[in-house]
Amino acid sequence: MQKIRVACFGVSLDGFAAGPDQDLKNPLGVRGPEIMEWFFPTKAFSAMQGKETGEDGIDNKMAEAGFEDVGAWILGRNMFGPVRGPWPDENWRGWWGEEPPYHVPTFVLTHHARQPLEMKGGTTFHFITDGIESALAQAKHAAGRQDVRIGGGVSTIRQYLQAGLIDELHIVQRPVLLGRGESLFAGMDMRAMGYEVAETIKGERATHVIVKRKS
Repeated sequence: MQKIRVACFGVSLDGFAAGPDQDLKNPLGVRGPEIMEWFFPTKAFSAMQGKETGEDGIDNKMAEAGFEDVGAWILGRNMFGPVRGPWPDENWRGWWGEEPPYHVPTFVLTHHARQPLEMKGGTTFHFITDGIESALAQAKHAAGRQDVRIGGGVSTIRQYLQAGLIDELHIVQRPVLLGRGESLFAGMDMRAMGYEVAETIKGERATHVIVKRKS
């Protein structure tokens, strides 16, 4: 059965999923990369760089599982790049070079129209201007029987949670304190929204928490 899910989403101990002051130099915000330091040593991350190195432990297995059976992605515009406002041109093609790690249709939420962008490796970026539900409907259709992964960032996940559209979240809690940044759950009563912790798995550098909608 198709699921709408968040996977491998790093969160600091004090609840921040991105640091402050995101820009071209700091795409995850200042100190934001500390949240993802569980992922960088893994074989899954090394494979994205075209390398055959990396660790093959629990963190790696969780990272690999996050990419399994995903037929489409949804990203907020900040996840695609640092450009704000109307597109000045179409020169920006994402953070990842010519072969992004998605390999399936990927739907980018934006207020400013842009033509679809076909990349190497099977990724095509579609720029959606008519809201989160339209993006989800198109992603579900593109994914077929596979899952739709909501890739982030924080604002995008919060919007889908508040709309009651996410079935499962895999949160990766890192033992770091950012102090400030973008809070994932601030102001939201996840229990009242129908979610519960289904599983907790201790990895090498983080704790993996699976949160599911109550059946």
